[in-house]
Amino acid sequence: MVGRVCCLADSLRQTSGEFVFLDPGVLEDGDLRLVLNTCCGAGSVRQYAPMYRFDMRRAGEPDAIGRIDLRVGDTDHLVRYAGHIGYRVEPEYRGHRYAARSCRLLFGLALRHGLNPLWITCDPDNLASRRTCELVGGQLIEIVRVPRNDELFRLGQTWKCRYRVDLQRVALALDTGSG
Repeated sequence: MVGRVCCLADSLRQTSGEFVFLDPGVLEDGDLRLVLNTCCGAGSVRQYAPMYRFDMRRAGEPDAIGRIDLRVGDTDHLVRYAGHIGYRVEPEYRGHRYAARSCRLLFGLALRHGLNPLWITCDPDNLASRRTCELVGGQLIEIVRVPRNDELFRLGQTWKCRYRVDLQRVALALDTGSG
């Protein structure tokens, strides 16, 4: 845990003009808790923007049941193909809406970084992930072909559904109880 905290502390000491990681605070929803695992700058391997990585954990259990990333930036690659949020729930824990609940827990941190709208992408045939995007208030904007020169294409991901989440609208709906 010390290394993870140092990551934030070191980032908070950066000079102006550079990205600053923020303290995410406590991220909990009932039996679900997000625990900061690491944060990586845009220059690290396979990263196109600064990223927070959290472990999804159930209350009182030490092992992760999945992970979720928040990527902070507005590059074409992020907005069109990779998305600001990426998640994975281990197979034995699927069906409990942990991904959707985790996304919602990150909305405040995303807003603090000025991300609005927030983009989440997924493969068209991943129905569970598409449902997660809908549950968090995402609107399907389009399905796009991943360019052949993109790293995602080399990993076998040739199409992406692009969901747009208006964080201020979603936050307002949650505040008023209509979401």
